[in-house]
Amino acid sequence: MGRLDGKVAFITGASSGLGRVAAELFAREGAAVVVADVVDGDEVVSAIDEAGGGATFVSCDVTDDESVKNAVDHAVATFGGLHVLYNNAGVMLGDDDNPETTSIATYDKTMDINVKGVLLGCKHAIPALRASGGGSIVNVASFVAHMGAATPQVAYTASKGAVLALTREIAVIYARQGIRANALCPGPVMTPLLAKFLSDDAKRNRRLVHIPMGRFGEPHEIAQGALFLASDESSWMTGQSLVIDGGITAAYVTPE
Repeated sequence: MGRLDGKVAFITGASSGLGRVAAELFAREGAAVVVADVVDGDEVVSAIDEAGGGATFVSCDVTDDESVKNAVDHAVATFGGLHVLYNNAGVMLGDDDNPETTSIATYDKTMDINVKGVLLGCKHAIPALRASGGGSIVNVASFVAHMGAATPQVAYTASKGAVLALTREIAVIYARQGIRANALCPGPVMTPLLAKFLSDDAKRNRRLVHIPMGRFGEPHEIAQGALFLASDESSWMTGQSLVIDGGITAAYVTPE
């Protein structure tokens, strides 16, 4: 018996990276998965189908109100309801740096995708969750929502702090309607998104030195946290932050 049997899960940014790993895991645990992304997700759907699960792809631009509405409508029309919203889509742009050098265009794009995308997902999914008897919202924030990043990335850090605050507010508003909301806060995870920032040993070691466990996280380790928050195992948990970071936020002095 799967941990998400009978549930329909809507996952943004699910065509690749952490979103794809979560989509395939959720499907293995019994969920019908909606792969929502701006890029084609048919490959993910095929992989889930071949493994014996159920999935559908829908084109979804998380910054566009109508696009998100249509994607959620597709989820409900295809699978008959909605029980899990996993707001996974996000960006970390290459020229995101300090307040003096980061362009306003980079700041705006980061906030648009990382924060407004979460808001729009909740705006359109919450009525579907309510109609299905309640459910779980999992918003991807970051460990940098709790502390400053080792390397400057002001737009990204600000956006993830906003996601954490937004999650708490949503949790309080809907707690008595059977809808939970929690933030998933990963540390540095070895994905293509991170890899492009680790072009040499110096950049890699600058991040590794801050991780007490001495390694980057793996996508499946984050997906397992998302699974816990999505499932009924976390049924008395809302408005919280689940930090999976190899010990970064616990460390005062970096170990040698």
